[in-house]
Amino acid sequence: MAVVSAPILFRYKEQMPSETTIHTPDDAQLDELCTRLRALSTDLDRSGHWPEEQLRLCGEYGVYRWFLPTEWGGLDWNEEQVVRGYLKLSAACLTTTFILTQRTGGCRRIVASDNATLQERYLPRLASGECFTTLGISHLTTSRQHLQRPVLLASETSGGYRLEGFSPWVTGAAHAEIVVTGATLADGRQILLAVPTEPAEIAAGEPAALIGLMSSHTGPLNFDAAEIPEEFVVAGPVENLMQGGGGGATGGLQTSTLAVGLAREAIDYLASEAEHRDELADARESLEAEYQQIESELLAMAAGRSICSNEAMRTQANSLVNRAAQAALAASKGAGYVIGHPAGRMCREALFFHVWSCPQPVLQASLCELAGIE
Repeated sequence: MAVVSAPILFRYKEQMPSETTIHTPDDAQLDELCTRLRALSTDLDRSGHWPEEQLRLCGEYGVYRWFLPTEWGGLDWNEEQVVRGYLKLSAACLTTTFILTQRTGGCRRIVASDNATLQERYLPRLASGECFTTLGISHLTTSRQHLQRPVLLASETSGGYRLEGFSPWVTGAAHAEIVVTGATLADGRQILLAVPTEPAEIAAGEPAALIGLMSSHTGPLNFDAAEIPEEFVVAGPVENLMQGGGGGATGGLQTSTLAVGLAREAIDYLASEAEHRDELADARESLEAEYQQIESELLAMAAGRSICSNEAMRTQANSLVNRAAQAALAASKGAGYVIGHPAGRMCREALFFHVWSCPQPVLQASLCELAGIE
């Protein structure tokens, strides 16, 4: 048994953004970054390597600052700006953008915390890209909910909490300095902690062999009686932590946004093929029109206008991305069925949206579409 020691406290100092910081989603430097990410993504699907250079570039261009308040060195982008930024990034490299959502999820929960010491220690470094964090809360939301015994148990100690078990789906845990994860106490209350990964009692397991997004290095984070001091508590312990108990909102627009972004990539591929093949024109035009409608609704919702429910938007996005990706594969013919071709990769990535944080209404709608049920 080991106690996690407290790292050095980093006090915030005013940091000037780099010259390449992207200040708006329409900034030409965002397009420049996307061009660089797209070029680097070519071998990512085949190699399975962690996208270290892509994430470094996100830091160089100031992407990590989008999501944080100005008091911590951030740019404090609103939701519409974030959605526009995510749309461009996910069309360039879905793996990098997915990792970014998990990093941002951890950051935002620290921002929302009442733990000022934790904020001062990590948020300036997270804004600059010096520090990497990620999120492990699926077992409190959609994963493993059918099990009677929680997969990650917490018990109170004199100075904090002891964690035993594992967080099943953590993206990039082996590359993180801290992981924001949730655990359940014996009385049913839940707690959120920013857990340093350095101690031997906290270890990233072998990443799952995913059929897409393999380079996200998503897998379990294991805890062997690791004692976490009180100062690392983000929220709780309270009942129903993820339903307004301080655990941060779930079920927002980011998953739909990444699906729509990948659909953009697939439709662009189809459009490039249609330039030389007239038989593809009708399919491209139909998918493009649907894309424009969904993107418009998505941006309106991000701006605060009530267009439809988040679940309805997710259902539309899931349907579009899977059909657009398969259209790209059909257009590519046999070449697209060879590992390394973007069309095959897009089809596998599109399947991810059937399982990533997929609530029951969205799952049911997908099943009905696949089964041809009205």
